[in-house]
Amino acid sequence: MTVEIVILAMIAAFLGMRLYSVLGRRAEHGEEPVQSRFDAQPGAPGAPPAALPMAERGGAAGVRPRELAPMMPSVERGLREIIAADRRFDPHAFVEGAQSAYRMVLDAFWRGNKSELTQLCDTDVLGSFASAIDVRMAAGEVLDNRLVRIEEATIVAASFTAPYARVTVRFVADVAAVTRDAEGHVIAGSLNDAVEVRDVWTFRRDIHSAHPDWLLEETDEG
Repeated sequence: MTVEIVILAMIAAFLGMRLYSVLGRRAEHGEEPVQSRFDAQPGAPGAPPAALPMAERGGAAGVRPRELAPMMPSVERGLREIIAADRRFDPHAFVEGAQSAYRMVLDAFWRGNKSELTQLCDTDVLGSFASAIDVRMAAGEVLDNRLVRIEEATIVAASFTAPYARVTVRFVADVAAVTRDAEGHVIAGSLNDAVEVRDVWTFRRDIHSAHPDWLLEETDEG
């Protein structure tokens, strides 16, 4: 029984690492793309609405990107710069992966799991999350929050300053938030009433790094 639990834990860890690794990636020319939660098809539940496609990338003849919702020219220009530096970057897949990362970061923060946050966040953001977790634990408080749904995930900024690619996403989500004391008594919030939250998160990746992970570099309210 113990051996089975260890094996299941190892499988879960591998799937978790795979989750962050495919954020914003697409198959190289000649590779067979693998369908996953990051590759929602147009018209499928949760898929972004169809819109004018971005122009084809230079140096990637015959490869057309998937369509995105309309965006500001500055955002499209930033995405083009990232694509020019990293031909495997796919904005559509990135948005899908960013939503998964959003869920994972919030869940880890609510549970007070600093180890998971270390794999997902840059140093400064990690420090802020860790400090908030320490304050919460010192007060004997526990968060019992639930991410009900993500209503919107939109790229609002993008840039490339070698070697770093940065993409900012605005999330609009419904969250049911409850704070409990050390005895488990509710001292704030309700799981029956979800509230709308708006977050603006910036993800960063070193395109020259052997590791394909994107890290959460900055958080703000939006």
